[in-house]
Amino acid sequence: MNQKDFIAWADRYLAGELSESERVEFETLCQEDSELNNQFLAHKEFVHAMRQHARRKEFMANLDNVVKNTPTQPIIYRMWKKLKINAVAAAAVAVLSSLATLYLTGYFSTLRKTTSDYSALKREINNVKRNVSAHQNAISNINKETTTPTPLQYGATGFMLTKDGYVVTNFHVVSGADSIHLQNNKGETFRASVIHVDAEKDLAILHISDTSFNQASNIPYTFKRQGLDLGEGIFTIGYPRDEAVYGEGYLSSSTGYSGDTTAYQISVPVNPGNSGGPVLDKQGNIIGIISGKQKGIDGAAFAIKTKALIETLNRIPKDSLKGNIVLSSKNSLSNLPRTEQIKKLQDFIYMVKVY
Repeated sequence: MNQKDFIAWADRYLAGELSESERVEFETLCQEDSELNNQFLAHKEFVHAMRQHARRKEFMANLDNVVKNTPTQPIIYRMWKKLKINAVAAAAVAVLSSLATLYLTGYFSTLRKTTSDYSALKREINNVKRNVSAHQNAISNINKETTTPTPLQYGATGFMLTKDGYVVTNFHVVSGADSIHLQNNKGETFRASVIHVDAEKDLAILHISDTSFNQASNIPYTFKRQGLDLGEGIFTIGYPRDEAVYGEGYLSSSTGYSGDTTAYQISVPVNPGNSGGPVLDKQGNIIGIISGKQKGIDGAAFAIKTKALIETLNRIPKDSLKGNIVLSSKNSLSNLPRTEQIKKLQDFIYMVKVY
């Protein structure tokens, strides 16, 4: 739910326009989320002040009308002029006080926070592009003196959807890319092409188009559509550097940043390069895809829900696919210890190189 929808809901609550179930739902939400509750209290005070101001204005208008229609009462008229000045001053003070309260509680800065507090886990790839240019120059001079290759910096993480080469990562990772390569844990690199993107959900579906790619026998994990319980243990593997890095934590919220219902908030340490990495439950089911984190709060990361991924897959035009995308329905990780789960998973998780 965005800020505008929450304020509209609060207005309906204050006006008594909600049904009993909606009213209970709204009160429960405010009780569970202190930030939303503070915003509601500030908005309630603001509405109250505005209503008081409207009542004062109506009273003054009525009184002015009475005075004008009573020419034989000059004393009342003089009293009214004095009262009018005091009433206007009191109303101005009330309005300014309410606006100051809203400002201090962050009411007017929420939209700015929406763009500044959320950080996509995207590596800066300007150096990569410069390195590619240097690499191309080296190729053009291959018959001349031998040059020392410039080390590449890597973009992000992706993982396999199907055994025939479909891979998912974040849209912000591949946006504007000239070419994309995927490197597995054996150091093998395959060229990939973008099949479909969903910018709103920050998802990109890739397909390995390299003829040297050999299909996997079976995908060892399934994709869990049901929600998780708060506090349930989770883990991830990604490429924040040039080798796989494991991280674990727990589900901290059933919604993402600013109440986004298509994502989870997870307590897992993530860094640039973890973008597009899988989030798994303890049985080895994929439950989400890492997409970003909240600035200034350690361990507050966000993952796109598997349900949102499947919705995106179902909307891909058939003529864009190289065969159907059939997700695995068998999990071969559930009965394995964590170390063995990780060993099997690494064959299906890729470092995404963006040029």
